[in-house]
Amino acid sequence: MDYIRSKKSLGQHFLKDKNVAEKIVNSLTLNNYSGILEIGPGTGILTEFILNLGFEEVYFIEIDSSAVEILNRKFPDVKNRIIHEDFLNLNLKSLFRDKFAVIGNLPYNLSSQVLFKILDNRDKVIEVVCMIQKEVAERISSPPGNKNYGILSVLLQSYYNIEYLFTVDEHVFIPKPKVKSSVIRLLRNDRKELNCDPILYKRIVKTGFNQRRKILRNSLKSILLNLELNDKILKLRPEQLTVDQFIYLTNIIDERLKSVNPLKASNNAV
Repeated sequence: MDYIRSKKSLGQHFLKDKNVAEKIVNSLTLNNYSGILEIGPGTGILTEFILNLGFEEVYFIEIDSSAVEILNRKFPDVKNRIIHEDFLNLNLKSLFRDKFAVIGNLPYNLSSQVLFKILDNRDKVIEVVCMIQKEVAERISSPPGNKNYGILSVLLQSYYNIEYLFTVDEHVFIPKPKVKSSVIRLLRNDRKELNCDPILYKRIVKTGFNQRRKILRNSLKSILLNLELNDKILKLRPEQLTVDQFIYLTNIIDERLKSVNPLKASNNAV
């Protein structure tokens, strides 16, 4: 394995087990897309298996200059497709002509930011296979009613079907992390739009879960104001609601707000 000093600021833990690497790459369905983007290839343990898949449109984005040097040396044939940049600053829409998949071992401290960027590009990113902290993976993949179900669960499950694939032990990394990791798969679902105000939807989800032990009538007071809204859904706690129920809740609140004061409704959704 090529040696590279891990940088704490980048949250680097390099996978050293090729069997695990191959299992991660084999978790891609390879269906309905023409390109693959690897995030944070590091020393390229996943990269060689990705290249063996035979996709013509493949890119690798790596922020660490030391890792980029290793990748350029190990994979000279794809040198022009190794991008030395921060993924969070990358323009994904201009990089790929058509739909593509994302794969990678994500830094623990940035996994939520990476997933939110993918969510913003959901029309093109139709599959994601990634390794993240086990606790975050459980949260993202949790169904309604589960104690781990939360903001990230709802927002990602609005557009993706999420499957928890397998757990990865600490000893297969250099340096060894203090927590276990997990591999999850996100597959784009059939929902093109939410059929509700997306800004108000996000605010309702976030506000509801910020006081998750309260029923929605109480946790959403800052949005509901003094509206008389007697729908039985407000007697539930946020973790009990499916994505469709959050959409329904957004629509009934939006409709009520507009009926009382159209200007206030638009301001409330910001």
